[in-house]
Amino acid sequence: MADNPQRPLAAARPLSPHMTIYRWPVTMMTSITHRLTGVGLSLGVVILAWWLVSISNGPEGYQSFYAVADTPVGLVVLFGLTWSLVYHFLNGIRHLAWDLGYGFDKHLAEHNSVIIFALSVLGALAVFALTWTGHGGYLL
Repeated sequence: MADNPQRPLAAARPLSPHMTIYRWPVTMMTSITHRLTGVGLSLGVVILAWWLVSISNGPEGYQSFYAVADTPVGLVVLFGLTWSLVYHFLNGIRHLAWDLGYGFDKHLAEHNSVIIFALSVLGALAVFALTWTGHGGYLL
């Protein structure tokens, strides 16, 4: 201590208390997830463009897209894009309600955040189930 009198003792003060007691609110997670899904959808436009170009090139061109999209990694990426779209859409509706002044109560906002997460997963699973079973174009 005599060498550096300005240096505080390490044991004299605790570390930041938020390191041990802070809990992320669900509304903060939905805000961050909304931003991340927006970025993900922006990157997903490249995959959409690739799909459209491959379709316009006929069956041979589409086969190159299908060969990648039908792999397990391709299906995970497509599911992630589907979930991002559903989540961003549902959370956008919630933001519109907020713009109108509804849903600002703390408990209601947290409850709606959980509902948005659950509905987005269910919606993405429903889209994939309809597509996987061959009913993607019609519901009969």
